[in-house]
Amino acid sequence: GTSDLFFGTIPGSIGETSKPLIILGGLFLVLTRVASWRIMLGAILGTAITGIIMNLWGATPMMEIPWYYHFTLGSALFAIVFMATDPVTAASTPKGKWIYGAMIGFVAIVVRVLNPAYPEGWMLAIIFMNTFAPLIDHYIIQNHINKRLKRA
Repeated sequence: GTSDLFFGTIPGSIGETSKPLIILGGLFLVLTRVASWRIMLGAILGTAITGIIMNLWGATPMMEIPWYYHFTLGSALFAIVFMATDPVTAASTPKGKWIYGAMIGFVAIVVRVLNPAYPEGWMLAIIFMNTFAPLIDHYIIQNHINKRLKRA
């Protein structure tokens, strides 16, 4: 059941089975300011909201997987905590980190649910959003500049 998936008693890839240890690692990275909590929380929200939308749509059996199962199945938490937060390839602005994280959650669930031949999607989502991180930051900064120019 869900508790077996959460505590890692079901076999899986090294590093992704024990969710409590991943969460502890994430807390350590946030407390030491190595990783961005905005990216993590954005990805969690993006995953949850997209999972809920898929549950409401429910046109295929994959869409009927409860939204919270997506956090215990496969490498979701591992990807969110340790891979999405890479400071070199992620968005740099605070608002950009929220958008970047949310879009990773969205893309990963869309890939996981709508493409039965590709059951994960986290790596694809992270690499895809890494290509858009500079663009996200550019538009966030440009928006700030435009707001300042209007005030001047």
